[in-house]
Amino acid sequence: MSGRKTAQHDALREVLGQVFDVSQGREHYGPGGGYHFFAGKDASRAFVTGDFSETGQTDDLSGLSPAQIVGLFDWLAFYQKEYKPVGRLIGRYYCKNGEPTTALRQVEEILAEGLKLKAETQAQSKRFPSCNSAWSDASGGRVWCSTMSGGVHRSWVGVPRKLFSPGSSGFRCVCVQSEDPTALNSPLLQEYEDCPSHAQSCPV
Repeated sequence: MSGRKTAQHDALREVLGQVFDVSQGREHYGPGGGYHFFAGKDASRAFVTGDFSETGQTDDLSGLSPAQIVGLFDWLAFYQKEYKPVGRLIGRYYCKNGEPTTALRQVEEILAEGLKLKAETQAQSKRFPSCNSAWSDASGGRVWCSTMSGGVHRSWVGVPRKLFSPGSSGFRCVCVQSEDPTALNSPLLQEYEDCPSHAQSCPV
């Protein structure tokens, strides 16, 4: 369908060129609703940037990170689950015959990269869960590990270490399994100063 047709129908919303009937959520998408500004246009970019200005409400995704593209496809999955699909918008992502355009294929390639990075991050978070942390005027800062720190339930406690990401000078505190020499010897890890190697809690 054409952009003109969708612009004339408040109950239609477009995400990545796919058009959905959102009439069941009229209180959100109709006039006066919190998402009415999406009416009649594919404003996919705004879903992940939060830029709801006239220029921000666009289907141009150039410059978005792989993680943002993953987030946009999460929104698309939500619409596919909650609302009835009624067609495809002729334009950037779909041709007149309904076939995907080169632009959509390029976005899907970035999605694949984003999903790979997400899986790697999840695997790293499971291997190196985040530390607990606390700070007070009286005792200063402290990081420590537990069997539930980082939201990862496990049988081991671990020891606090600084984990540096390649190409970044920043780090985050992670818990490393002390019985795993491969993990302890990772070049991305660094011990906390003035803290015993096998301590489960360190001052910072």
